[in-house]
Amino acid sequence: MRPLALTLGIALALAGGSDGSVAPDPLAVYRGNSRILVVAAPDVRDPGLLAQREALVPARAGLRERDLVVVEAVGTGAEASALRRRLGLPERAFRAVLIGKDGGLKLTATEPVAPERLFATIDVMPMRRDEMRGSR
Repeated sequence: MRPLALTLGIALALAGGSDGSVAPDPLAVYRGNSRILVVAAPDVRDPGLLAQREALVPARAGLRERDLVVVEAVGTGAEASALRRRLGLPERAFRAVLIGKDGGLKLTATEPVAPERLFATIDVMPMRRDEMRGSR
């Protein structure tokens, strides 16, 4: 079973070299295999971060079905900053960014995104439509 959220440190460790260095694209490890919801927030008490986490809890089955992993970039550490730079996100504001399996940005929001909106956005993607046809 896939976890609901991966910490950014784990995600970057998977993308980095054996010496712990950060790869140029911290999300490259997911390309072709998973869709990613990046949730960026200035700190762990950010209302947007807390609301996004809460909204995703009952949607776990839908996340798994759509190969959607959640990666958080919280705070001002090097790893969170690297991910924000990669996506062009502000350091002191909440953002939710949906990235497709192809690595392309599909949705950027300044407020938490309802699972229904995430799923509707994903379900019209050509790759997802192929996946749904193949599972029948």
